Amino acid sequence: MSRPSSAAENVIAVRGLTKIFKDFWGRPKARAVDNVDFEVRRGEVFGLLGPNGSGKSTTIKMLLGLLYPTKGHIEVFGKSPRDVRTKARIGYLPEESYLYRYLSSAETLNFFGSLFDLPPEERKKRAEQLMDMVGLNQTRTRTVGEFSKGMQRRIGLAQALINDPDLVILDEPTAGLDPIGCREVKDLILALARRGKTVILSSHLLSDVEDVCDRVVIYYGGRIQAQGPLKELLTTPDTLRITTPVLPKSTLERVLEILRQDGHTDSIRVDNPTQNLESYFLSVVEKARASATETSGATSGARVAAYLRGDGEQAAEQPSKLLEKLSLPQAKEEPKPATSKPAPAVDTRKLDQLSRATESKSAEPAPPPKESPADLAKANEKLSSLLGKPNAPKS
Repeated sequence: MSRPSSAAENVIAVRGLTKIFKDFWGRPKARAVDNVDFEVRRGEVFGLLGPNGSGKSTTIKMLLGLLYPTKGHIEVFGKSPRDVRTKARIGYLPEESYLYRYLSSAETLNFFGSLFDLPPEERKKRAEQLMDMVGLNQTRTRTVGEFSKGMQRRIGLAQALINDPDLVILDEPTAGLDPIGCREVKDLILALARRGKTVILSSHLLSDVEDVCDRVVIYYGGRIQAQGPLKELLTTPDTLRITTPVLPKSTLERVLEILRQDGHTDSIRVDNPTQNLESYFLSVVEKARASATETSGATSGARVAAYLRGDGEQAAEQPSKLLEKLSLPQAKEEPKPATSKPAPAVDTRKLDQLSRATESKSAEPAPPPKESPADLAKANEKLSSLLGKPNAPKS
């Protein structure tokens, strides 16, 4: 259901927008956008449709301030699209992902996060959530240059959301993605809109636009040929559809008879409803995943990143189990009762011997006794007799 237009709700306002490309001599060469008017409101998904060369990409580049309009007026968040503060609130996924091929997924997100001056810890946390969301957790060490086109679109989508933008502009976001990736991108777009983000989607896959867009504009030849709420544009007012469970044959015949009385017989049709191919494909893959079938390619992402859902603060308030254990008061340990062990028997005799030996070692030796001169003379005589000295000759 479309909401009433309000200037306070308008995120983008475009009036008389015109872009004329000129040649080297300044002569008009191509009128890419011709006198376009539209507005995009807060919290809606807005579709830009049209064949190749109709002016969609030129309009997006003027909304981003990458191209200057020849005529007309553009406001993004009430300011010029070239205002730096305006650009800080925009996330952009171009039609071709221009990434540094020698950086890994984590390094790519860290680089783009640094451009928005995010703190290192916040960059790391958001990068982890985004890689999990787009299904690139298992390929985080590979360089972007090794990625397939679909995987490059996945990391390109992640870099467009690293700054938690208020306006997200997606140019062919599902190009090169498998059906699972397409479904996840559409779920992400709806989640952003529920949070109050504004999404501009340019895509040639009309089924994707039909699934997520609230309003659309259809370009042709640089002009808007149709615009409005998607449900109103697609509704056929002169036809009704009645859906019932399976009815018995007799009841069905009575119903058809009543309908034929008031309507044209050729316009009444009875058949079984069918699901689209995307729903059937996703159900088959989900069954394969449930049976633990392994794959070496990109995996389906987890939930939308917490900070994009807007519940990052609530999640941060819930402590982990480890923090809960650390924050609980520790119980005081009761002293263990001392166990009485039998005293060993002591040999008192050995103890006395050891104490005496210690005392004798520590006591100083007594000085030798002094000898008298008479004792020295006797000792000399005795020594001479032992040595056999001859007696002095008699005179």
